[in-house]
Amino acid sequence: MPTPLRPALLPPSRARRAVLRAIVAIAFAAAIGDARADVVPVRSAELRIADGDLQLSAEFELALTPALEEALEKGIALYFTIEFELSRTRWYWTDEKLAEWSITYRVSYNALTRQYRVASGPLGQQFESLEEVQRFISRVSSRPIVRAETLTRGAKYEAAVRFKLDVNQLPKPFQVNALASREWQLASDWHRWTFVP
Repeated sequence: MPTPLRPALLPPSRARRAVLRAIVAIAFAAAIGDARADVVPVRSAELRIADGDLQLSAEFELALTPALEEALEKGIALYFTIEFELSRTRWYWTDEKLAEWSITYRVSYNALTRQYRVASGPLGQQFESLEEVQRFISRVSSRPIVRAETLTRGAKYEAAVRFKLDVNQLPKPFQVNALASREWQLASDWHRWTFVP
């Protein structure tokens, strides 16, 4: 008489927990991968001394996602920020922060005039196309940061610049979208370099 087939033995509870942890980790990694920000590459970034000032010039390769373009067309204003930091490295103590600078652009679209408006504080400009807007907000040209006389000649300074969509200024429902969707996140990594006057 043939022996009856035995059901396959379940793995011990420790092995089951390990398998379950691996599945959860893979699912979590996939979710995080989808929610990661679209990276905005840095084309160039430099500091130079001119007219008695240390001046910043930087350019980012900005391309809005389809979700952000659609949001603009539906009347939702988007806020983009360029941030800059300058610090002096010290071997005996923490780095000394010399300067911080940022500018935020509010980008909106008027469906009646079919024009984009870019404002920074009370000042604003009109643009005919989204390409012009992207070019304008993704560049800093010869922006004075600090007086050159405040820098120590021959000292080593660390500069850092980045560009980001400021999701905290979006309307609340869109802030939730920004947390979950990659299309609602747009930022560059901090671009760092050394400057010696």
